Amino acid sequence: MSSTVAVAFSGGLDTSWLVARYAERGHRVVAITVDTGGWTPEGRTALRKHALTLGAGEHVLIDGREPLYNDHIAWLIRGNVLRGGVYPLCVGVERIVQAQLFAQAAKACGAELLVHGSTGAGNDQVRFDVTLRAILPGAKIEAPIRDEAVTREQSAAWLSERGLGPMQSDATLSINRGLWGTTAGGGVTHDPWSEPGEDAFTTTIDPQQAPTEGASVVLRFREGLPVGLDDTPIEGWPVVEALHDLGAAHGIGRGVHLGDTILGIKGRVAFEAPAAAILLPAHRELEKLVLTAGQRSVKDHLGDLYGQLVHEARGLDPLARDIEALLASSQRRVEGEVRVRVRQGSVQITGVRSPYSLMAVQETAYGEHTGLWSGGDARGFARIHGVPAYLAARASEV
Repeated sequence: MSSTVAVAFSGGLDTSWLVARYAERGHRVVAITVDTGGWTPEGRTALRKHALTLGAGEHVLIDGREPLYNDHIAWLIRGNVLRGGVYPLCVGVERIVQAQLFAQAAKACGAELLVHGSTGAGNDQVRFDVTLRAILPGAKIEAPIRDEAVTREQSAAWLSERGLGPMQSDATLSINRGLWGTTAGGGVTHDPWSEPGEDAFTTTIDPQQAPTEGASVVLRFREGLPVGLDDTPIEGWPVVEALHDLGAAHGIGRGVHLGDTILGIKGRVAFEAPAAAILLPAHRELEKLVLTAGQRSVKDHLGDLYGQLVHEARGLDPLARDIEALLASSQRRVEGEVRVRVRQGSVQITGVRSPYSLMAVQETAYGEHTGLWSGGDARGFARIHGVPAYLAARASEV
């Protein structure tokens, strides 16, 4: 009796080879796809047909956008998380959700073996292995592309011999599209001196070709998360999709990230994240209005640490829950509206207001007048504040 094999399936070259390979060996293959954004209805239909053509006995499609937003993206927004100051962790959080939901679906279908298509040179192998073992301790896991060092040329030739192939063309760049953004890796991105061309940006218009007049939108926040656009109540993952469409039409969110991988080597990708490019600056501006300097300073540090945990597949660490607890507490008064203008690749915050504005209660206009202290108070403060510098200068004269 053949065993049941669950394959994490994307329709690309590697996972297409895996489905066909295990099916040819007589296993009952369940191809499991977790949609974390980027799939159209037509694409989902084609994906199922492709899986069955490859030999899968069943194709399971899971909509992972809601858990992706609620359990992960929401915390990235609250923490203003940008790895290296530029990259909004488009792929890392999606892989964790994909692995979590894949494990649950594999268990439900009675799979004896869990298979994913990660290579041995990237972060995804760690994210899948760590997450799968945490959710299904003792499960048998295989990653043949990594474990057997199978090249793309070998898997492509194997499929071609059988009249099969991937859904997408085997291009130089590997494109990963999801709710929080799209990345492009390979080819030119491996050379840190080379500038990625237009083929690396598949979801946003060239900023130079975007409308010159731009567009404005008012984002409404409650407890640190977006709950409305202009006069329309909207929250959760649909907010991200709506802002993606707006930003993409104006060339917003393009960038290149060079950083450290989980394995300790350097990696470089081109990315497009229009929604993040709009949401994060808007959220940060609202925080500037309602939080104290100390709150923002601690949040900046913990946001970076939280992003590191997520990137390195340590999001299940209890430390991540502790950081989330502080972030949640800090967001209780992050409520209000932020007006954002997008134009030909640029994002500008043009206004912010909140019922918890610290500016509204300070009785003071910076650089003009004050109702909180007298001129004598200010004179004394300035004198005392300068004491360390004064003493250091005196000591250098000795």
